[in-house]
Amino acid sequence: MTQKVTIATVARRAGVSRQTVSNVIHSPEIVREETRERVREAISTLGYRASQAARQMRTGRSQLIAVRIEPTRDGINGSVLDRFLHGLTEAAGEAGYRVMLYTAEDPATEIATYDDLLGAYDLDAFVLTGTDHGDIRTAWLAERKVPFVTFGRSWDAPERYPWVDVDGAAGTAAATTHLVTLGHQRIAFIGWPAGSGVGDNRRAGWASTVRATGADPTELDRETADGITQGEAMAHQLLDLSEPPTAVVCASDSLALGAVQAVRARGASVAVTGFDDTPVAQAIGLTSVSQPLAQAAASCVDLLAGVLDGGGSPDDATGPAQVLLTPSLVIRHSG
Repeated sequence: MTQKVTIATVARRAGVSRQTVSNVIHSPEIVREETRERVREAISTLGYRASQAARQMRTGRSQLIAVRIEPTRDGINGSVLDRFLHGLTEAAGEAGYRVMLYTAEDPATEIATYDDLLGAYDLDAFVLTGTDHGDIRTAWLAERKVPFVTFGRSWDAPERYPWVDVDGAAGTAAATTHLVTLGHQRIAFIGWPAGSGVGDNRRAGWASTVRATGADPTELDRETADGITQGEAMAHQLLDLSEPPTAVVCASDSLALGAVQAVRARGASVAVTGFDDTPVAQAIGLTSVSQPLAQAAASCVDLLAGVLDGGGSPDDATGPAQVLLTPSLVIRHSG
């Protein structure tokens, strides 16, 4: 039977006291460099891991954060959140946190879940995804001074709480600019109905870039719910115009896949770009905007640490409270 490695085991191996080992782990700046290195070598050799229970007693934290798994839709855009969750779990682990996952169908159900989780577990904080105008979830948590960070900006008041977001307008602007450089003059957009923070942001990047060329984007703007079928229907509408577009920028890869199907069915020569660079986009060679999801996840953990170190309230967070990341355009043969 393998003997459990304790702080006393490490102390004996390094030839120091248990307090010195503790100091190296928690306050290394007060220990001489030579001693630090000796203790760290012993920790590495023995494979010692500090007790989670001891850490919780020392810090008063559970080191446990919760994040929602969003309902699956068409199996395409769900991969975006999957990549974010993977990055969040990895970054949280490196920072000494564990991630608890929960499900909820809508904001009201999610708030009820917050209440249940906070009653059943000693959670440190939440990471929220999918923010929008008038988000009742952030208001509920803020009123109760429950620490949280969001992946998605505060659309109504940018400085209200810590968030990490990806500049969707910059992404669709890059896609539109790419199409302009290829010689396209009639560039359409298929996006979500007006009113959503993310959707409006992505539409704005396309519209401003089209206007910069001297064209009016109004005629070529289409709104619909997200999905392959919806994207296909909107693309058929655009192709039925007396002067159809030669290119289409889409707010998601799901809409783009539908547009590609319509273009192929009609035998048209129309370039299509998507957003999120999902595995489907990669498989069919679709030009798409890629979000830096691993970086976004790591930034969420960094901001959350600032909130917790600042006293637990988003208002007390130390360091920058908002992070806006720039996506990149992945150009493939069909775009």
